[in-house]
Amino acid sequence: MKSRMIAGVVALCATMVGAQTFPVSDWKEARDPIAAPEAVKGGSIVLWGHSYPQGLNYYLAQSSHAADVFGLMYSSLLEMNAVDLSFEPGLVSNWEVSEDKTTFTLTLDSRAKWSDGKPITSHDVKWTVATILNPKNITGAHKIDWMRFDPPEVIDERTIRFVAKEAHWKNLLALAGLTVLPKHAMEGMDFNKINFEFPVVSGPYRIKALKEGFSLTMERRKDWWMAGLPRAESIYNFDTIKYRYIEKREDAYAAFQQGQTELHPVYTSRIWVKETQGKAFDQNWIVKKRVFNQKPSSLQAYIFNLRNPLFQDVRVRKAFELLNDRQRMNETIMYSQYALHRSYFEDVYDQEHPNPYEVVPFDPEKARKLLNEAGWIVNPKTGYREKDGKRFSFTFLYYDPSTDKFLTIFDEALKNAGIEMIRERKDWAAWAKDMDEFNFDMSNAAWRGGLFKDPEGMWHSHEATRTSGMNYSGFENAEVDRLIELGKTEFDIGKRTELLREIDRVLVKESPYMLEWYAGYTRLLYWNKFGMPKTVLSKYGSESSIFRYWWRDEDKAEELEEARENGFMLPAEPVDLQFDEAYSEK
Repeated sequence: MKSRMIAGVVALCATMVGAQTFPVSDWKEARDPIAAPEAVKGGSIVLWGHSYPQGLNYYLAQSSHAADVFGLMYSSLLEMNAVDLSFEPGLVSNWEVSEDKTTFTLTLDSRAKWSDGKPITSHDVKWTVATILNPKNITGAHKIDWMRFDPPEVIDERTIRFVAKEAHWKNLLALAGLTVLPKHAMEGMDFNKINFEFPVVSGPYRIKALKEGFSLTMERRKDWWMAGLPRAESIYNFDTIKYRYIEKREDAYAAFQQGQTELHPVYTSRIWVKETQGKAFDQNWIVKKRVFNQKPSSLQAYIFNLRNPLFQDVRVRKAFELLNDRQRMNETIMYSQYALHRSYFEDVYDQEHPNPYEVVPFDPEKARKLLNEAGWIVNPKTGYREKDGKRFSFTFLYYDPSTDKFLTIFDEALKNAGIEMIRERKDWAAWAKDMDEFNFDMSNAAWRGGLFKDPEGMWHSHEATRTSGMNYSGFENAEVDRLIELGKTEFDIGKRTELLREIDRVLVKESPYMLEWYAGYTRLLYWNKFGMPKTVLSKYGSESSIFRYWWRDEDKAEELEEARENGFMLPAEPVDLQFDEAYSEK
């Protein structure tokens, strides 16, 4: 997050200061500033859904896919302006914040209704919070925010009051993002088993069909309570959104080329660099687009399970970092398309505060010295390192077959250093279950970047033992805990960012993860049949923003079909798109 993005966040933080009633007097219903006025409703899009999910209930399944689908089905209390990040009405039409920033009184929109016609009430809001906090429910990291509040007080059917136990910069943000569930439809059910069936919803889409292991089809709700409001114009345009579940990236790309899916986010550099040639590309039937916007930097890393004695010595973790030849991987496997992580929060640095850390080099000799210092000595009879008669052997848990080519290079260095790595690949659901229960030695994962960084869930000691949480590594550090606690009541974004830089310093020193790489763009391939805003994606979002802003352009779809039948070329488009430039042309 560069300085201009930090400045944008100030607009949001400013809404939390002082006793205020919202929306402000000059707020008016208006079209989303990213949405294209010429967008039309109708048609469909078919997407790659990755591996079949363990569930679609985002309160239970911590995945970006579950977040996307859940967000299509259920509305949150407040929404956020797509450009300046200010709060706007969602299920709530008005809200009041006390002078001491601890009391929040919310008024639900009288028009808000569930898909079965029943009104959305304060009782639904209270029940949702209670469900999240129920110790029996495996709602993991979602519990953190709501533990900061007393149980909410229902004032009347449309008014609910939250009182925080302390002033916290994230309190209003947490309230805003609460995805409300229907008490009358879910009460009495085992919440941990609500994974794929959601007959009562409040959002713009509902599940039309689910074919286990193969596909999910969402259909647009024409009776969505927001459908006739100006803020809903030109968004959520597809009548149906279909996901096809394909585990392997290569198979997913082949399906896209055959037209079985219509949009393909590219996560494999080889495909982007080497496999986007041929007639469909030369004739511009498939569009190749790389979007540079202001989305926060993602984090991709290998996770050490610090609960395992093997990885409790920081010298061992530092040795592993030195044995990870990221530069070679980036050059030979990813065609130098990525930037190598130097630290955990890349986007809290800017020109005024440059990132002070260097990329950890590949240095096997230094790694061997650290392992020796940690007491892991090579047994000349076996070639493996041992300590107290035990071989240094661990299991690497993963789900994506594309991980193999990276592990092969890493494994080569580990073997040369006398370390045994056993690979164990499971399907996504089984992998996620093991990660939730901390049943792994080492694994890899990637996280979308967050606009509003709250390090508590991933790095606070009290989260190290919470199953289904986000502190996968089991990291515990008193200095990080202190910095996190200081940040809770810091409303100044600049000072809070400085605290994040201090946390980053400790994480770099302690190495709970083995950092990998990130990209400052989103790569897309899509069949040339869609309409979209000039910006293609939202200001801060990734490919998931296509649900909200794209539409099926029947004229373009017809031209594409005719071009393919007759072998002629469609107009070319530039590959690279800069969000700021495109938005200024609107």
